Amino acid sequence: MEGIRPVLDVRGLAKAYGDAEVFAGVDLQVAAGEVVALLGESGVGKSTLLNCLAGLDRPARGQVRVDGVHVGALAEPAQAAWRRAAVGFVFQAFHVLPHLTVGDNVALPLLLLGRRDPARVAQMLRTVGLAGFEPRLPRTLSGGQLQRVAIARALVHAPRLVLADEPTGNLDPATATRIVELLAAQVRAAGAAALMVTHSAQAAAHADRVLRLTAAGIVEA
Repeated sequence: MEGIRPVLDVRGLAKAYGDAEVFAGVDLQVAAGEVVALLGESGVGKSTLLNCLAGLDRPARGQVRVDGVHVGALAEPAQAAWRRAAVGFVFQAFHVLPHLTVGDNVALPLLLLGRRDPARVAQMLRTVGLAGFEPRLPRTLSGGQLQRVAIARALVHAPRLVLADEPTGNLDPATATRIVELLAAQVRAAGAAALMVTHSAQAAAHADRVLRLTAAGIVEA
């Protein structure tokens, strides 16, 4: 909405490896409660862009601001602390830690922030349809259940920015649809801003906007 500062505000972002420019001229704004899907050919740098937004990779030029915080201007320790508090990741490969229980996996972002909160963990698991799964180990879960654990973990600490990198890539079509519907609903309910990288038109259909990343920047899909 005009006059309201977006949660995510990206201006003139570019990334290069040596003399090879991956992308340039990336401008992007995502509002609170908005889910944006990002399409693009393989190798165009979609995952690299997510890493730049989270401060995990340094762009060649441009700025990333989240709630007005200039991410690239933060010193490394401050940037890591900011990322733990402000960013939630959902990955294609789930990245659920196999030796931890479901409850401990979901609680991990809170523990890193020094905010032990079993009630919040239980609430998030209920929200994603996994009530009572706290003592289960990941090896006992299906792919769809594992991705729901990953969504609960990404949102448990109430991040302002949710980054999803091909979150349905390892799921069958029916499960993928349920997962992206769940992710979108939870992001909107939390008032977070979400950017979802995907190759799936089916997944993108659940977003508020669909954009495409090219070497020259972002365009409407």
